[in-house]
Formats: sequence, C-alpha cells, structure tokens
Amino acid sequence: MLALRLARGTRPLVLARRAAVAAASGGTGFLLLATLGHATAHPADSGQAAVRLLWCLAPLAATAQLAAAVARTDPAARLQRGMAAAGLGPFRLTLLAAVSTALTGVLGAVAALLVFLRLRGGLGAAPWPKVATELLGAGHPLPIAGTALLLALVPLVMAGATALALRPRESAAAPAPAPSETGDGADGAPRTAPAAPSGLPWGIALTAVGLTVETYAGRGAATGSGLLPLPGRLVGSPPGVLAGWALSAVGLVLAGPGLVHLCGRLLCAGRPGALRLLAGRVLQEEARRIGRPIGVLCAVASGGYAAMKVFRAAPLETFGPLTAVGAAVVLGCVLASALAAGLESRAARADATTALRRLGAPAALLRRAATLRAATLVLVLAPLTWGVAELATVPLVR
Repeated sequence: MLALRLARGTRPLVLARRAAVAAASGGTGFLLLATLGHATAHPADSGQAAVRLLWCLAPLAATAQLAAAVARTDPAARLQRGMAAAGLGPFRLTLLAAVSTALTGVLGAVAALLVFLRLRGGLGAAPWPKVATELLGAGHPLPIAGTALLLALVPLVMAGATALALRPRESAAAPAPAPSETGDGADGAPRTAPAAPSGLPWGIALTAVGLTVETYAGRGAATGSGLLPLPGRLVGSPPGVLAGWALSAVGLVLAGPGLVHLCGRLLCAGRPGALRLLAGRVLQEEARRIGRPIGVLCAVASGGYAAMKVFRAAPLETFGPLTAVGAAVVLGCVLASALAAGLESRAARADATTALRRLGAPAALLRRAATLRAATLVLVLAPLTWGVAELATVPLVR
C-alpha cells in the first residue's frame, strides 16, 4: 500500500522512468510468451524451443539492469528523515523499492499477456494469420502453470536486481570526513584524484580471450553442433562462437569504469585549464557510477554492429518480428540505463554544483564542461567499440 501511495505522489519524470521499466517488462514478457506459444505448437521440436528461451536471456538481463538503474534514481528509495522516524530503515527501504519495481513489472507483464492473447485470437478478436500461426502458436492451448511462471519470472528478476543494487552497505553508513579550512580533507591535506577502478586490466583480458575463443571456434564451424545457428560461414555454428561474443561483451562491461576514469585522466593531462580540470575530475569521480552502464552500452553497440555486418554478408530469413522486439528491448533498456546513470550522477553532484555557483562559476562553464565530458567519452569509446566489433566479425565473414 505504501508503494502504491508513493507511486501516486511522484513527479512526471519519475513516472516516465517507471513507464519505461513497465514497457521493458512487457516486451520481455511477450518474448517469453511467444517462446511458450511456439513450444506448444511444435512439441516435437524441443531443441528450437530451448534456443528461443536462451535468446530471451539478453532482454531479461537488460530489463533487470534498467529496473536497478531506475530504482537508484527513485526518490522513494533514498533514506529520508520522515521514513526513518516511521521505522523505515535502510533494509525496509530496499524492500519497498523492490516491491515497487515488482509492481511495475507486473503491470508490464499483464499488458504483455493482453497483447499476446489479442494477437493469438483471444479476447474475442480475430488472430493475425501469419504472426499468430508461425510465431505465437495460435490454436494450441497454453499451459496455465507455464504461462504464470514465465509472467512472474520478469517481475521477480527485476525485484531481485533492485534489491541487490540498493542493498545497504557498511561503508555507506560511515560518516564522511568533514572538510577543513586549510584543505579538502579532514586532516587539512589537499584531496588527491580518486583512485582508478581496478576492472580495466581484467576487462581487456576478457575481451582478448573472447575474441580468441571466437576465432578458434570459427575455424571448426563446418563441424559445429548446430545448437545456436548463425548465418554466413557459421551455419550450424558451435556455441563457442557465442561464448566468445559473450566474453568480449563482459570484458567491455568490466572495462567501462576504467575507461571512463581514463577519459578523465586524459582531460586532466598536462596543464589543464578550469574547463578541462572540471570535466576531467567529474569523470574520475563518477567513473564507478556511470562506467558500468556505459560499458554495457558499448557491449550492446559492438554486438549489434557485428550482427548487422554478419547478416548483411549472408542474408537469411532470420530477422523477424520477434527479433525486432528483442533488439528494441535490449537497445532501449541500455540507452535508458545510461541516461538514468547520468541523472543519478547529476543528482549526486548537486551539492558541488551549488557550491560552484555560489563561488561565482558561470552556468555556461558548467554546460561546456558537460559537453566536453560527453564529447570525450564518444571520441574515446566509439573507436574502441567499432574496433572490437570489427575484430569479432573477422572470423565470421571471411
């Protein structure tokens, strides 16, 4: 009940973010229901049903990431004085955020069920001939238990991701050192630049291992098991190719915070002026906060570019409505997660921005610093993403 009342009293921007989470939940739920419908229409083809279910893991993971990112920016998830007085401590606030996310996911799942039944010819409507017959398994009854399980899976995963992202940490409860008049730290010494995240070497290593595994698996494509077929010379491809892609994507995600911190160090190199110093220090401070969503965005962009290049080299009847829905869910979720991380970073810097304005920093300087940060990230990460995608497609199109 408290979660519903907080949802009614939120601002339009917060409601828009929750609507995006509900839409992502609906898209993922529709894909899971389509997999179930195809399995009921083709009971003898259990291998194809398993493959379709495996491909649903990518939209499910993207939806969970978006739910966690939106929950971190939700004002209801922050410890407020009134809620603390009412007995809502950090653990109960985390539970409240998880319940709110689950309710949003249930709303999207119900909408997905209604659309799915409508396309199959339920709810008193005529079915769409091609879509309902070939993709959704019209004319075959759906198991109630399987339908309920798949619909409940998405809200449960979203709630678990939210609880994991907002779990209370011991370091968060420790009071921050008060600034001194003679310096930025509590002991009067000037504060140094934040330490670089430790995931950059591991990310580079995983990306290199993934590209190596993909190249090695591509050599034996002719004798693959056909578990996860891909076009081009990988018809009947072994799962090692997708394993290499997955390792490369995980490597980019792990390297994201380190790459953002590196962009900040590049801006602060030499003798920077006020603009470069401000932009670089912000990137270094917020590397851990925005680096992971940016790494996921780079991984998805790299995989999407590589997939488009492979399918263009060997066009097959592989792209269909469900593929378009899955790609839209994944791409929309990673973009929205990156925007949510940017909003979270902006909210975390609100006090510092206010202090700069009080010291006389013009608003134009702050806008130019934000533009410089965005341009630096694009100039550094876009060529890297393109290079990883090109290397990933070499063993697939040659």
